[in-house]
Amino acid sequence: MSLPVEPTYLAAPALPDVLPPRKARSRAMRFVRRHPSIVLGGLLLALIVLVAVLAPYLFTMDPTALSPARRTRAPSAQYWFGTDMLGRDIYSRVVYGARISLFVGFAVSAVSSVIGTAIGLCSGFIRALDAVVMRVMDGLMSVPSILLAIAFMALLGASVPNVVITISIAEIPRVARLVRGVVLSLREQPYVEAAVTSGTRTLKIIWRHILPNTLAPIIVQATFVCASAMLTEATLSFIGAGTPPDIPSWGNIMSEGRALWQVKPFIVFFPALFLSITVLAVNMLGDGLRDALDPRLAKRI
Repeated sequence: MSLPVEPTYLAAPALPDVLPPRKARSRAMRFVRRHPSIVLGGLLLALIVLVAVLAPYLFTMDPTALSPARRTRAPSAQYWFGTDMLGRDIYSRVVYGARISLFVGFAVSAVSSVIGTAIGLCSGFIRALDAVVMRVMDGLMSVPSILLAIAFMALLGASVPNVVITISIAEIPRVARLVRGVVLSLREQPYVEAAVTSGTRTLKIIWRHILPNTLAPIIVQATFVCASAMLTEATLSFIGAGTPPDIPSWGNIMSEGRALWQVKPFIVFFPALFLSITVLAVNMLGDGLRDALDPRLAKRI
């Protein structure tokens, strides 16, 4: 019979887990390597959204405050982006203008996606509505979106809600046609035919079998609609048919500085730069989501 052996050393206490588990780290790094567009585009867009939300706390001043004695001043330590023809601080106007562009982009994307999806689902699944509804959509798509937006703005008047309504009307047919094309292929699937044969109601089939399979292309299309809406809003404001002049937006700022473009290019440069970066971020996010949500492309990555 052996006697118990006294321990000759003491076990050190376990160290706290500072780093995340190896599996979580490797999964995150794998996602970054496989989808760099989603990561980079999402970070850029999140940064711009953060700038817009925190605009009052980012060393800004009243974007509508006039100071004729300080007009068209070049960028300096006091005025980071310079001043415009009325002495307003361009930096403050650009930062606050991000709110208008992001609101219009997100609102148009949401409105056109919801309405376009509803139209596309009904038109693609209910054959009796297809011919009538899609001819109306084709008629709207036959007119260039910018001309259609100008026409509606002339009728409704210049305001931010009217800009959202106008651009949404121009974008709804594109979403509807995309959803209709997906539904036309889904309604021939065996599980849909089995649901129809068993007597399942049409709305239930659309809600449970058709709609979930259209979410991926709808999400991708929504990002492109958001970028297109921002450009359209800037174009309308640039020509004086969009956001009212008393509300700072990137299109308004560029419109006010175009007369001095050759001698004071900074008035147009900074809002154009922010608009370009925002649209680039949204498009990169959309491209990454398209690659991630498409199973055929996902297998290649």
